[in-house]
Amino acid sequence: MIIPLLKGLKLTLKVFFSKPATIRYPEEKRAISPRWRGMHYFEKNDQGETACVACGLCVAVCPSHCITLEIKEREDGTRYPGKYEIDSLRCVFCGFCQEACPVNAIKLGGDYEFVHYTRDDFKLTKESLLSAKRIG
Repeated sequence: MIIPLLKGLKLTLKVFFSKPATIRYPEEKRAISPRWRGMHYFEKNDQGETACVACGLCVAVCPSHCITLEIKEREDGTRYPGKYEIDSLRCVFCGFCQEACPVNAIKLGGDYEFVHYTRDDFKLTKESLLSAKRIG
């Protein structure tokens, strides 16, 4: 009768003095894999604008059809995205848009913290993609 009690006490003391397996989340972040595909962001060019040339390949290759692109043209004939929007609730984070981009304008970063209160906040616009955090 006392032997099972001592075995249980031994196990309790062994676990009690061992290093915990959990992390203190808000203060400590977990390490992510280098292949992690988190939130989207835009690379900037020298002028601080998006490097996107509005080719439309990301829209064509997207399996969930979550990217909206309106193409505008400058006076010198270069194209740029007038409206670029990603509905991140529909996105499956496959990375096809990043792979298809010929100028590496759109990237998927290492950010995994993605919480909002309304559905409209999950729409990533061109401005929010330019100001997004580049984690990872």
